[in-house]
Amino acid sequence: MTPPHAETPLQRLARRAGISVQWEDAFKRPKIVQPDSLRAVLKALDLPAATPGEVTSSLALLEEERVQDLPPLLTADVGAAIFVPLPQVSGTVRYRLTLEGGGLLEGQVESNGRGITLPAIDTPGYHSFECGGAFTTLAVAPRQCFSVADAAGTPEARLWALAVQIYSLRRAGDGPTGRAGDGGIGDFSALSQFAVKAANEGAAGLVLSPVHAAFASDPHHFSPYAPSSRQFLNPLHADPGVVFGGAAVDEAIAHLGLGETYAALERSDYVDWLAATPAKLAVLRHLFDVALPRMPDLAADFHAFRTAGGPSLDGHARFEAIHGERFRADTGQWHWRSWPEALRDPHSAEVSNFARLHAGEVTFHAFLQFVASRSLTLAQNAARSAGMPIGLISDLAIGTDGGGSQAWSRQDEMLIGLSVGAPPDLMNAIGQTWGLAAFSPRALVRTGFSVFREMLAATMAPAGGVRIDHVMGLMRLWMVPDGAPARDGAYLAYPFEDLERLVALESHRHRAIVIGEDLGTVPPGFRERLAARGILGMRVVWFEREDAYFLPASAYVPEAAAVLSTHDLPTLAGWWCERDIDRRLPLGLLREGMNAEDEREERARDRALLWDVVGADTGAPPPAPDDPAPVIDAALAFLGRTQAPLVVVPLEDALALPEQPNMPGTIDEHPNWRRRLTMQAADILDSPEARGRLALLNTARTHSAAAEPRDDGQSPPHRKEPTMTAEPTQAAKQTAANKKAEDKELDQALEDSFPASDPPAATNPSRFTGAEVAVDDSADRADTSKALDTALADSFPASDPPALATKHGEEDADPSDIRKDRD
Repeated sequence: MTPPHAETPLQRLARRAGISVQWEDAFKRPKIVQPDSLRAVLKALDLPAATPGEVTSSLALLEEERVQDLPPLLTADVGAAIFVPLPQVSGTVRYRLTLEGGGLLEGQVESNGRGITLPAIDTPGYHSFECGGAFTTLAVAPRQCFSVADAAGTPEARLWALAVQIYSLRRAGDGPTGRAGDGGIGDFSALSQFAVKAANEGAAGLVLSPVHAAFASDPHHFSPYAPSSRQFLNPLHADPGVVFGGAAVDEAIAHLGLGETYAALERSDYVDWLAATPAKLAVLRHLFDVALPRMPDLAADFHAFRTAGGPSLDGHARFEAIHGERFRADTGQWHWRSWPEALRDPHSAEVSNFARLHAGEVTFHAFLQFVASRSLTLAQNAARSAGMPIGLISDLAIGTDGGGSQAWSRQDEMLIGLSVGAPPDLMNAIGQTWGLAAFSPRALVRTGFSVFREMLAATMAPAGGVRIDHVMGLMRLWMVPDGAPARDGAYLAYPFEDLERLVALESHRHRAIVIGEDLGTVPPGFRERLAARGILGMRVVWFEREDAYFLPASAYVPEAAAVLSTHDLPTLAGWWCERDIDRRLPLGLLREGMNAEDEREERARDRALLWDVVGADTGAPPPAPDDPAPVIDAALAFLGRTQAPLVVVPLEDALALPEQPNMPGTIDEHPNWRRRLTMQAADILDSPEARGRLALLNTARTHSAAAEPRDDGQSPPHRKEPTMTAEPTQAAKQTAANKKAEDKELDQALEDSFPASDPPAATNPSRFTGAEVAVDDSADRADTSKALDTALADSFPASDPPALATKHGEEDADPSDIRKDRD
């Protein structure tokens, strides 16, 4: 879209830095990003633009980076020729490629003045490249992510998983001779017990709520989607009993006089984060101080773990130690930017001196990660040993709390002064600011994507899959300057192809499936790109509608997981009986322009429409609003009949519970991330009702391969006369209008960020691409399973580090030139 006025130097700088300078709102009105917003985003990208002189200097810097020496890492695809930008070499040159798993490739090629084109590499991995005195790493990815079919060992896999809020699980103690209980917060041992039970009912995996590291010293920050770090774990979910033995934990609890405290916390219907956090940490500290020195073999394991964790683990541990001291002295210093200036820099002499003087405290926080990591690994082992082909599926949040460990220890790689959010739309007229920090795309390229790769590996290594929250963030994020309203943000582009290739590569290294949460504003063609990479999208029943009508099972595509609901949405039981409306009404959270009567009338129509689809085979009228069980049974059978390779059912739905884990728009008004299940983890699925509906799902999944063909896009076959007259709801109309506006807005944003006049993106490291890839369109994009297995075995021999040797395998990203998708 051509700007309606002449482009200013500031806008030109922003556009070349990947910032959209204009966008279109939900009412199709063109919006120009304000100059102050552009300056704020550019400042976070280390491109000063406060004055005309700074704009000129930053433009020059981008041009210098475009022709600079090789970046530390380039990405490419298995089987595709690779262009390597080397403007400093000319004529015939020799190159040397040392493969990660061993082996050497050498040859000579002709330079075209801009660089060289390497022949296709058939071995995935991180390979070392050298040419003309220049060095870089080539990250060569398989063509698709490790898939559900790979995990199941059959191309026609039709599996299902339960989504679990881990804090909600209960694990009682076994008495003085066994292990203590969970201390009031669901832990990885409760997860192990539940995984065994779910596997016995036929589940292939468990989709977890995030288990990222929180703030150990500040339990007020307990939202799993606003973590301190996405690379490390929340030690409150650790079970020290599986590491130290039950007797050692019982001794610690008795010594500290916490027996009654633990018992009271475990009886509560809700997680009391403020009380449970210090109690559990006190037990862990006693084990660190007293039990660990008595166990030399375990101490040696911890030492090896800490050494392997390197600077990243040390940085996290240092943050936790400093944060604890500052927060205890002044709760107003929970954010590191409120600390004394010298402590804000993780590389300062003052921080090093603090770590030396408080070595024991720093070591303790590294120890917490050791116990948590070992506990989570044992949970995944239990799930796989029980027969789950996938096991645990971790959740990767979209960002981190700006005051946390990752933002402090890796601040050179973060966007400081900005928050992730969403622009205004028809459902939220003022937009959203989520208070989360994100990676800097320029820093990712400059550092060889190190923080992103470390985060992926940490998330995938102890699991069989990952769910990437707001997966659109691989392509772009709406970034809002601190203190500004959400409407004054701007879209910032990310190195999409590089990031997807790295996701694919790490997916195979760790044999982890990948699910991308692609709800909300989805760029045109984005879902097709995910499908090409083997990243499963998500199709949630509530949103799979055409006008007012719910889509039939045949309309659910095999490129996405079919999902009944999510943690932010009502459970099916709660939706059917209008519990969500009951909860939102006194809080003033009804939809704009609607009163309670409007919402209840719309819900009655929607109940009839949903039953027309999920209950079509029963021949029965819709159940009463206070009788959701038949609807849940029918809905699970309905999802089971889809062609989705994976169906995900929240545990709350399997148990027909009416309350949802989180209610957006609330803080203390609703017990978000606190509600606990009433039964023990080992007994949750023992009721005849739960076992019966999961049996229905099993049966439907078994027969789904023979389900009716996918809808051809004509008039949906389910559009019979509904049980009661139902016109398209206002929400459905808004959703359709919003989608059209979002598509147009994204087209505009991408054109702003990547205009046709830009230099070839694939040869411009500052434009966030890894390598220009020559594509042979006639090549078969689907490698045979045998060929890929062979390549992976060659790439990751048994001599690799343990985490990689047991999770060998690589993934593949789309090799198309970036301009092909963005222009």
